[in-house]
Amino acid sequence: MPLKINNLKFTINLKHISVLFITLLVVNVVSSQEIIEEEVKEDVVKEVDSTLTYNAKKVDGVAAVVGDYIILDSDVPREREQITAAGGSIEGVTDCQLLGKLLENKLYAHHAIQDSIQISDAEVRQEVDYTIQQFLQQKPDMDELVKFYKQEDEKGLRDYIFEIIKNNKLSGRMQAKIVEEVEITPEEVRAFFNKIPEDERPFFGTELKVAQIVAKPKVSEEAKQKVIDRLKQFKVDVVENGASFRSKVVLYGEDPGMKQSGYIYTLNRKKPKMVKEFRQVAFSLQEGEVSDPFETEFGYHIIHCEKIRGQEYDVSHVLLFPKVSTEAVKEAKERLEKIRQRIVDGDITFADAARESSDEKETRGDGGQLINPRTQDYNFDLTKMGPEQYAQIQNLKDNEVSQVLTEQDRKGNLSFKIMKVTDRIDEHKASYARDYLKIKELALDEKKIKAIEKWQEEKILDTYIKISGKYRDCEFSGNWLKK
Repeated sequence: MPLKINNLKFTINLKHISVLFITLLVVNVVSSQEIIEEEVKEDVVKEVDSTLTYNAKKVDGVAAVVGDYIILDSDVPREREQITAAGGSIEGVTDCQLLGKLLENKLYAHHAIQDSIQISDAEVRQEVDYTIQQFLQQKPDMDELVKFYKQEDEKGLRDYIFEIIKNNKLSGRMQAKIVEEVEITPEEVRAFFNKIPEDERPFFGTELKVAQIVAKPKVSEEAKQKVIDRLKQFKVDVVENGASFRSKVVLYGEDPGMKQSGYIYTLNRKKPKMVKEFRQVAFSLQEGEVSDPFETEFGYHIIHCEKIRGQEYDVSHVLLFPKVSTEAVKEAKERLEKIRQRIVDGDITFADAARESSDEKETRGDGGQLINPRTQDYNFDLTKMGPEQYAQIQNLKDNEVSQVLTEQDRKGNLSFKIMKVTDRIDEHKASYARDYLKIKELALDEKKIKAIEKWQEEKILDTYIKISGKYRDCEFSGNWLKK
């Protein structure tokens, strides 16, 4: 059942563009992120808040004002250009619809500030650094990138991206706050399903249930101790010999996210981020202190606490992975090959073999059954399955056990697995009993949209909004003209 999206009724095809690149192109990509203090005149913006990035200067005409935010006449065609540049289809989309979407974004951001939703500058700067790196993969030359976004220099580009990300985060968190307590009952799910006419009920594609058994090469105790001793020496070099912790991170650290974040992670006590063990150690440190080595599921770490600002901690860390020997890799593969042969020979079922021998703790207890992270059930829609996983099972017959497959994680570690399709549901029209979880998700989405629509209707009436010039003749889906 199609769900409505206020004002902006078009679909953007983004499959060939990186996610972060798209986000900055199709969100409210405007040059006017300034918060205004005085009433804005229709033709010219004369003053802007001097605490923000942009210097006060004469800009083009004002299309609209929403609370403390402005939308310039040039923002609407710029939005159109950016969506087109990102591969989006805007055929039939009017300037009024584009402005309507910009008005929504500004309304969310304005009330996020009113509701004291906090977005730390450090958090935004991390994303700016990461985004610049992503951009440079598309356009390797910084000067070209600056020119493309019509900025004067790299600093101007960073300031420009900073304001976009911050405004987008405010808008997103405001929307999340609006729907955070929205829940749905089984009765509401049934009512949602029953109101869909029989001939309009959605079709769900072919779905599979998939199980796997994983064998991971074992890391020797000697390899673990070698890493711990190395991290201890790093700490001695920093604490006793005055060496730079940042240099240790740059030269030896194996966490790729460190470089992307500018070698700083900002942690907040009230907003869990990183695994539990990492947070516990980080929040136990004093400013300037370096931790002892400790282990998480990702490897071994030492943390340096750079700065403490109330509930927020700026930390850096060195992550090292113990190395797996060639012998351990060979042993893991041979072990899994023997397990597979036992299953094929009928000596043990796939599920029992998984419970007995799989090294993947997340699936072992369920007999190796994979859980779809999107739906939280066991069914995988073939049309939405990742290309790597699809390639692994596309030719498997029901109850056939795959050959031993080799995988490599982001740390470069090898593991081996065998897979089996345990059930198959062919393409079918939605059934309440069979597809309850999917129907529940659609019903909840619709309820959230209605909650946002209600909030928007109320806040439009409570917020200073001014639409100027030709846009006063628009027929918006929202009551932006307060007629």
